[in-house]
Amino acid sequence: VGDRIKIGDVSGDVLEKTMLVIKLRTIKNEEITIPNSTILSSNTMNYSAFSEKAGLVLHTTVTIGYDVPWRTVHKLLIDAALATKGIMESPAPFVWQTALNDFHISYQLNIYTQEASKQGSIYADLHANIQDAFRDAGIEILSPGYMALRNGNDSTIPPTNKD
Repeated sequence: VGDRIKIGDVSGDVLEKTMLVIKLRTIKNEEITIPNSTILSSNTMNYSAFSEKAGLVLHTTVTIGYDVPWRTVHKLLIDAALATKGIMESPAPFVWQTALNDFHISYQLNIYTQEASKQGSIYADLHANIQDAFRDAGIEILSPGYMALRNGNDSTIPPTNKD
């Protein structure tokens, strides 16, 4: 009870376990009742099991053009991660380059948290921090796949709140 879990495609906090069912509260405050027979016939993921000791790894992917040095991308992603509430500074956030695509590179940012039940707000803050970091650096995020015609057109980088 209290753990953040995922059974099939339903995620939530365990409210109650009985002989016949388990009750979850989703992040949208919905109460879901799942029969134990469903639990036995599907995968169950417990996000809380190791999060307090070792940390739960959360990750997100952005794609950035080949014109941006990879070291710059790594630094911006890690800086954005460290500015996010709810993540652990140790182990440190890290970046993997997961694909060399036709027009951009896929970068996966990995962070640790001990707060498994706050995944939604951590992801929201992280994504906002990533957008701000790249906008402030003047770098376009090309996710999921963005084609930019460079014939004198304006950049698609949104203006800052100061503009």
